[in-house]
Amino acid sequence: MSDDARLGALAPIVARKLEEASQLRCAAAALWVGAERMPPARGFVDALRGGRIVAEMKRRSPSGGELRDGLDPAAVARGYASAGAAALSVLTDGPDFGGSLDDLVDARDAVAIPVLRKDFTVDAVQVAEARVAGADAVLLIAAVLNTATLDACLDAAARLGVDAVVEVHDEDEARRAVDAGARCVGVNNRDLRSLRTDLDTFSRVRALIPEGVVCVAESGVRSEEDVRRLVGEGADAVLVGELLMRSDDPAAACASLVRAARAAAVPR
Repeated sequence: MSDDARLGALAPIVARKLEEASQLRCAAAALWVGAERMPPARGFVDALRGGRIVAEMKRRSPSGGELRDGLDPAAVARGYASAGAAALSVLTDGPDFGGSLDDLVDARDAVAIPVLRKDFTVDAVQVAEARVAGADAVLLIAAVLNTATLDACLDAAARLGVDAVVEVHDEDEARRAVDAGARCVGVNNRDLRSLRTDLDTFSRVRALIPEGVVCVAESGVRSEEDVRRLVGEGADAVLVGELLMRSDDPAAACASLVRAARAAAVPR
């Protein structure tokens, strides 16, 4: 299978990111120095155990279209934090998601909880870029990274003291993430080719992730019941974006999901 066929809708995004990373290398030395001088990151992975919600903000997406016009990252971040979200996820891609690193800076400055830079990392220099912007964690999508690049990005994250969420979509990618030594694996329920979501993906892939590795369920959450199901099936945390962004009151919607996650995590 060609890379484009395997990546589906992500193929043109990845091609663009490779070009962005190439241009970023011109400033690589300054980025690494700046990243190494940043104060300690907030512990993203350590915040996610025990049935937690990672609340996401994004303006639009290829699958969902326009989600929230006039998004105020700081206001939304404060609402999520007050609702009990354990961490934030901020989309920073511009052309396809309408985001920017400024959104991440504004969100992180407004709250005390850790923040994940949600983007399409294709080069370790982007990890340094994320840290300079204040990211406490970065997303590494296994489908877009070969083994050498995944290892380089994980090494960069460790060097800079930021956490990495290795995102997987199937069993083969889960094995790669575990073999690479990922401390946190995100199981994305969205098929890259069709863009459809299937919550059954989570339990199937979760079975391959060892105890001790933090596991985040991503995509496809449409209700409190979905959150309860995913936590019951072994998700340490559930990342939710579109449901919150489409809500009239994202903070109130987040609070209801936080309650659902916590209830599902209570031992029976």
